[in-house]
Amino acid sequence: MPPRHPLSLVKFGLRALWPARALAKAVFRGEPARAAFAGIAAHSILPLDAPLSAAFGVTLGANAHASGWPVAKGGSQRFMDALASYFQSLDGEIQTGWEVKTLDEVPAPIVLCDVTPRQLLRIAGERLPAGYRRQLERFRHGPGVFKIDYALSDPIPWTAAAVARAGTVHLGGTLDEIAASEAAANRGRISDRPYVLLVQASRFDPSRAPAGKHTAWAYCHVPHNAEVDMTAAIDAQIERFAPGFRDCVLARATKTAPQMELWNANYIGGDINGGVQDALQHYTRPVPRLNPYATPVKGLYFCSSSTPPGGGVHGMCGWHAATRALKG
Repeated sequence: MPPRHPLSLVKFGLRALWPARALAKAVFRGEPARAAFAGIAAHSILPLDAPLSAAFGVTLGANAHASGWPVAKGGSQRFMDALASYFQSLDGEIQTGWEVKTLDEVPAPIVLCDVTPRQLLRIAGERLPAGYRRQLERFRHGPGVFKIDYALSDPIPWTAAAVARAGTVHLGGTLDEIAASEAAANRGRISDRPYVLLVQASRFDPSRAPAGKHTAWAYCHVPHNAEVDMTAAIDAQIERFAPGFRDCVLARATKTAPQMELWNANYIGGDINGGVQDALQHYTRPVPRLNPYATPVKGLYFCSSSTPPGGGVHGMCGWHAATRALKG
């Protein structure tokens, strides 16, 4: 249905085209509000002086106001379990543990590929027209992430008590400090004080940890495919805002950017967004086409985060691809 206030909606939406740092300074008066917006906008993994970086802050901020940022009881795997269960209830069959190396291994009239352009080039081979292949070869991937999973003896002892009530926490200090960290990752440099995204789901979902214990995970952005170990830097950022945190750590499991790709082949160089989401590639992923989900090969579709609307826990890439595929 059409919006009740279309002009207000347009005005709101136009702000999403701004660079995040410029919008934060124009809209918010206090440094805490500016820093809060910067932390949300940094989900874009773009420099906060880049056009369109504000879109992530505007969209995710609106979601937070409307419904919060919930976590799935039992972990995000429960989403996949529910989808798989529904698919199987429709007589669908799921096969795992099999790497598809060529489309010849999937003799079906319709194939939806949850892969990056690099992988589609490998498995589709000469079936793709030369011009389309050249466009896929120009697809750009962005910074990677370094991730830590923590086993904790106690909840994280935040200095600011209100932070204990947040499932997702952005650690970065000021707007300018967060902007500097994101600029460094995009320029191939390592930040001494990285912007850290942290989730402390066990505070709200006891099934995430043994009785009386807690878990958390955190990551920071690093240059594409960087092998750097950011454990000390991430620990220091958490300790900065939660003195005594290190004393709570029972164990850590870490993944560098290359190890993230080994864990999930779609995370090229540790890029969890399926490709850069800047102004040049946000609306043209994976290539400029009226139907970005369809390839020139009949029955072959893209459904990964390398298609619109890009990275995020929303499932819309697959939904749009499936809708187009069903229309033929």
